[in-house]
Amino acid sequence: MLRSGAGVGVTAGLAAGLTGFAGLPAVADDSTGREPPRGREKTMADVPFEGFDTVRVAIIGLGNRGAGQLPLFFPIPGARITALCDIRPEQTERAADRVETEGGQPRPATYSKGEDDYRNLVARDDVDLVYIATPWEWHYPMAKAALRHGKHVAVELPIATRLDDIWDLVRTSEQTRKHCWLLENCNYGREELRVLTMVKQGLFGDLLHGSGGYIHDLRNPFLFHGAYYPEGWRRKWHTRMNASHYPMHGLAPVGACMDITRGDRFVRLVSVASRAFGLALYRKEHMPPGHPSWKDDYISGDRNTCFIETAKGRFLRAEHEVSTPHPYSRANTLVGTRGVWTGDPQRIYLETLGHNNHTWRDFNDDFKKHDHWLWTDVGPGGGGHGGMDYISLWRTVQLMRLGLTPDIDVYDSASWCSVIPLSERSLTIGSRAVAVPDFTRGHWKKPRPGLSRGRPTQAATTARS
Repeated sequence: MLRSGAGVGVTAGLAAGLTGFAGLPAVADDSTGREPPRGREKTMADVPFEGFDTVRVAIIGLGNRGAGQLPLFFPIPGARITALCDIRPEQTERAADRVETEGGQPRPATYSKGEDDYRNLVARDDVDLVYIATPWEWHYPMAKAALRHGKHVAVELPIATRLDDIWDLVRTSEQTRKHCWLLENCNYGREELRVLTMVKQGLFGDLLHGSGGYIHDLRNPFLFHGAYYPEGWRRKWHTRMNASHYPMHGLAPVGACMDITRGDRFVRLVSVASRAFGLALYRKEHMPPGHPSWKDDYISGDRNTCFIETAKGRFLRAEHEVSTPHPYSRANTLVGTRGVWTGDPQRIYLETLGHNNHTWRDFNDDFKKHDHWLWTDVGPGGGGHGGMDYISLWRTVQLMRLGLTPDIDVYDSASWCSVIPLSERSLTIGSRAVAVPDFTRGHWKKPRPGLSRGRPTQAATTARS
């Protein structure tokens, strides 16, 4: 079963969406346009961290993701784990043991007395950064609670799934003067940062369009066989929204190359989707009678494609597909007037590097002279998805200790994650164009430093220990 509008054929839906891009006004929406600040709100663009001698970290969610990230903090200079939270007491105690035995740190406080015990964690006075790695429905309330208690917040994908909640996190960050951002590890991938560096060096010429997303067969073991806890939390989202649920892994790095919220911004979006067959078919062929999935009514199309127009006349294509047989891909492309990069496999073709015979070059160590300094100076460390996880955490702690501005801020995060609710809205109205809010309220027009910054030179600021 598909939600109203989702059954529009791809050809017809795309035609309707592109007609919208050709000049028809986007659908009216009381959450779009430039919203004025309210009350004590003022922009968080260019606002640095306070500076810390030691960054005291609390982790909420110790399942598949949180437990994997935990040991990556141990070797990071200036990082200390002070509190842990999960709804399963055995998980928090096991993680606390690791902090002591593997990390060589004092045993952190643990919170596991029900779903709301995280509220006690965020109220602690020995926490500077709250890292949230829970099921998606908890990201928004947990992030807001942490901000309200004066903590900086790094959130696994997405920061929120509803437009009103995304706006609320923007406003709450502005009110509390604390940063809230998407901990998008793929922005720190070696190839992604190498491409970003080459873009800033002018090797791509003027950027024209790109694509990115998340194509990953999650049926076994993630959606049906217990790799996540609770077992069905991610599968349930396919019963709640017909949307592009999780495109940020590929979309965010390409968006960073285009300076989204930092010189350009998303302005309109069209979403099209296939029928929803994959999960029901897998359930029929693999799941025993009585499995909880038999109560599910899947409404989210197996493939969702979004076309996003920017203020500077570029466009991006965001892809999402997790319910069909498919090798992993982040569906990356980046095209400029001087050439193109594409992923899976990694290939490149740039006139500025003398490529002129219509033949792809492998994007391999032949191009390592363009590596970002984080990969030459820091490297993959403890690993995690080839090292991008470690580098993303290492960089977070470094920025907080040095009192610098974030590489990724609440406006970047809001823009990337808004694709989720906006794709649902576009599908609901027949794959017509919808406006993308200006979460920056005009500050996107001013370029500001981010992921492409050079190596910092100043000493760490002393603020608190």
